[in-house]
Amino acid sequence: MKGELPGMEVDDAGFLPDFCAVRSIFVLVVSAELLAFLLVLAGLPARGGWEELGLTSLFVQWVALAAAAVLCVARPALHRLRPAWVVVLCLGLVLVLTGLGSLLAVELLPEWIEAGEGRLAFLGRNLAIAAIVSILVLRYLYLQEEWRRRLRSEARARIEALQARIRPHFLFNSLNTIASLIRIDADQAERALEDLAELFRASLQHGVDVVPLADELALCRRYLEMEQLRLGDRLRVEWRIEGVPDTARVPLLTLQPLVENAVYHGIEPLAGGGVMTIRGGLERGRVCLWVSNPVPPAAAPHHDGNRVARDNIRARLRALYGGAACLEAAEREGVYEVRLCWPLGGGA
Repeated sequence: MKGELPGMEVDDAGFLPDFCAVRSIFVLVVSAELLAFLLVLAGLPARGGWEELGLTSLFVQWVALAAAAVLCVARPALHRLRPAWVVVLCLGLVLVLTGLGSLLAVELLPEWIEAGEGRLAFLGRNLAIAAIVSILVLRYLYLQEEWRRRLRSEARARIEALQARIRPHFLFNSLNTIASLIRIDADQAERALEDLAELFRASLQHGVDVVPLADELALCRRYLEMEQLRLGDRLRVEWRIEGVPDTARVPLLTLQPLVENAVYHGIEPLAGGGVMTIRGGLERGRVCLWVSNPVPPAAAPHHDGNRVARDNIRARLRALYGGAACLEAAEREGVYEVRLCWPLGGGA
């Protein structure tokens, strides 16, 4: 979710772009050159021509790059100030640099001053242009930062609402599992309740969008242990996730619903059970996980619930990562497989 000047890199510390980043410097140089073209085309200075474009470009680029260098160093300190003070200091910096550049130009290139225009008029004109452009740019950056914050707040509220829709479904299925165990083995039902308590301790986290992959895998293992008590040898799980770092960040309650669907829609309807495979790997800077299970002959009654869970997860991924994440499902040769991918360094 970008809201800054195109190409400029920002972070959550303030509304100023990161002027230490190469991309931001590139955008600044291009923008400054466009301003120089505009000034020459507008007749400032009035003589025009390539020589005037070169001199104007040199002047504008000097002011822009000097300001960027100062802001690159001072940005951490500016983040501790109120936005109004940041605007005042940035505006003052640009005006000081413009004034110094104008005085230097007057001494080194006196012929650059238009005929009949005094030094004070030349200095005042440059300061006025610098002030107007700076105010417009700072206002734009501040408004864009407010827009980005509003988008982040809306995305967080949407993600929490989607997670809240998963939890009742998870609780319902878990309680059904425990209810079926009570009639068979009370001790197993007690262990299942303990597992359920641990599962909800992990899942009922507020204000958490992403967690380490190790935590999400632990959640899945506890769920599978609980289902193993109910299904016994009918549920067999193969783990092949050695290629994925445990520290990779994953959206909370993303993999567990897919595992739950594989049990509920794939393994449970089969009289003899089946094998669920969970594997992982890295693909072009993304973490990818695959969950596969056999397809029962009459699986149609369960497809709607399966699709609802997938759509929920897909919406959460879109809110967090945009188009950088994906959730795909396909059935081939009696095996139903879901592929989940998200950026390796993604998340908060």
